[in-house]
Amino acid sequence: MKTHISTLLTFLIVTLFSLMPMLAQAHCDSMDGPVVQDAKQALNSGDITLVLKWITEKQEAEIRSTFNETLEIRDINEKVRKVADRHFFETLVRLHREAEGAPYTGLKPAGTDFGPAINAAEKALEKGSLAEVHQLLMKEIEAGLHHYYEKVQALKNYNLKDVKAAREYVNAYVKYMHYVEPLYQVATSEVEHSVGGHEH
Repeated sequence: MKTHISTLLTFLIVTLFSLMPMLAQAHCDSMDGPVVQDAKQALNSGDITLVLKWITEKQEAEIRSTFNETLEIRDINEKVRKVADRHFFETLVRLHREAEGAPYTGLKPAGTDFGPAINAAEKALEKGSLAEVHQLLMKEIEAGLHHYYEKVQALKNYNLKDVKAAREYVNAYVKYMHYVEPLYQVATSEVEHSVGGHEH
């Protein structure tokens, strides 16, 4: 039973992140993120196809134009290369964020800390194992559930004539419900998120 609950809670959290791209703190916006890394390879190899997966078909014309313009001037000198390359990176990331339905807020510097979830998710892909991600998510979700649940339990037997105590109970009750309800909504919702016409 415990294993079933753990599996369900992991599914809920993973799905929640899939539905809410903003929770990922714009991981793809960073200079050492996967989008820019592919962009660097594309520029160095002259192969635009390496980055097309990050955008939709409708966005291809803009990124192809920017790519060609960048290649035309980036070998003038090192200063021009840096400016041209960054413009290409910014254009690609902006289009990718638009494809995700998320706002673009600029490129983040390399080394930006996006929190333990992103790091664990990346390591899982590298190692071929979800063990660390599962452990991290289960630890946090279970801690949250116990925190809000136990707070309500501790306050529910208040004196009905004590308005202050009653309000403290209601505050704890609302927080508990606001923690649980989104998890249920995620579990019963259809995940719809795509880039380039492919759901993921």
